[in-house]
Amino acid sequence: MGQKKLIRFAEIKSFSNVLEYPAGIKGKWNDFFKNTSPIILELACGKGEYAIGLSRLYPQRNFIGIDIKGNRIWRGAKTALEEGLSNVAFVRSQIDKVTDYFSKDEVAEIWITFPDPQLRLSRMKKRLTHPRFLRLYQQFLQHNGLVHLKTDSPVLYNFTKTVINLYDLELLDDYDDVYRQTTPGKELSIKTHYEGLDIAGSNRIHYLQFRLNKIIDPLKDKILKNMIGEQQID
Repeated sequence: MGQKKLIRFAEIKSFSNVLEYPAGIKGKWNDFFKNTSPIILELACGKGEYAIGLSRLYPQRNFIGIDIKGNRIWRGAKTALEEGLSNVAFVRSQIDKVTDYFSKDEVAEIWITFPDPQLRLSRMKKRLTHPRFLRLYQQFLQHNGLVHLKTDSPVLYNFTKTVINLYDLELLDDYDDVYRQTTPGKELSIKTHYEGLDIAGSNRIHYLQFRLNKIIDPLKDKILKNMIGEQQID
C-alpha cells in the first residue's frame, strides 16, 4: 500500500464524520446528526462527490456515503469538514453489510452512482441493482422511498430496467442520455470522478429513478438470470 494511502487511512480514523464498520449505530442516525431530517444514502460513494453535492443542495437533509475504500472516502470526508457540512457523513464498509447500519424505515432515498457494473454474467449478483441487493435495501428504505441509479454502463442500465419490469417496480424517470435532456436538473448535474473517466466508453450517462414498493419475489430470480443470459447471447 502506498504511503499516501496509509496516511489517509490513519487520518480518517480521527475524522468525526467517518464511521468504520460502526457497531450500535443502527436506528440511531437521528442522534448522530442531532436532527430528524430525512436520510439519503450514496452507495459505493467513491470520493463522495454525490453525497457532498447533494448536501450542499439540501442542507435540511442528511447524507451518508458508503464505500469500502478508505482512501477514497478520505477526500469526501475532508471536504465536508473543511466546508463545515454537518449534514454529511461516511461509513467505511462493504455494501452487503448495509443492513447492519440502518433500521426499518430509517432511509428515505438511495443513490447508486457509477458503481462497478460487474459486466461478467457470473458476477451479475454483485450488481447493486440485483434483486438480492434490492431486498436488502427494502429492510431499511421507507415504503415509497426512491432509488436513483446514475451510470455510464449501458449493461447496468439495461439490466436495471429489466429488473424494474420483471419485478413490477414503479419506474419514475428513465434518461438514456442525461446530458441530452434540456434541463437535467441540479441533482443530475453533479459529476463524479468516475463519470469524467468514461470507463464504459459510451460517451453518455444513463439515469433511472424507481420505487421499491413491491415484493421482490425470489422465485423470479431464475427467470431474471435466464433473461439476462439470453440478452448477452443476442
